[in-house]
Amino acid sequence: MNEVKRAYDASRRHEQARLRRRAVVVAAQELFERDGFRATSIAAVARLAGVSAEFIYKGFGTKAELAKAVFDFVIAGDDDAVPVAQRSSVQAALAEPDVRRKIDLYIEGLAQRQQRSAKVQILIRDGRHTDDALVEVWQKLLDERLAGMTMFGRHLLDTGQLRDGLDLDEVRDILWTYIAVELYELLVLARGWSLDRYAQWIAHAITAALT
Repeated sequence: MNEVKRAYDASRRHEQARLRRRAVVVAAQELFERDGFRATSIAAVARLAGVSAEFIYKGFGTKAELAKAVFDFVIAGDDDAVPVAQRSSVQAALAEPDVRRKIDLYIEGLAQRQQRSAKVQILIRDGRHTDDALVEVWQKLLDERLAGMTMFGRHLLDTGQLRDGLDLDEVRDILWTYIAVELYELLVLARGWSLDRYAQWIAHAITAALT
């Protein structure tokens, strides 16, 4: 009985810690997007999340690392420990046999991720010019995008359905460019395109470049 109770207590503590961590990330997102990175203090995030500043420093480290945690949360849409590459939308694209439909499915999921994460990406990108702490975070976002597009590019090449003469470097770089937040920023945020129109245009542009 004692072992069962200890296991239950440990499980409850882990769940409470997860909920508190989630509260911190949600609070940080709200304050970053409303007030900006520099104007948002760890103390302010702690007050809004209902935790101590010590909890945030122990759990996340620096404010820049907290910004990266916010990005990871919004890009996934939740705090489940499942990488984006293993999410159902990406897996559906990988399982599709036709390369054009494969690209369509991938971009449908991408558009949803951009809608959730664009403001945070832009905050980190632009914030690095006034706060050196964000330089490394932005570079990490770029590196992660490049790694993801390297894997997806290799997958597309393996279908044998891309046009002749393309190598992995070119496929990767084309994908890496078209999924950049800058195009979402220009077309959706600046020009007012709908999410569907943006997704369709990106998918068509990638398909035209690769097939």
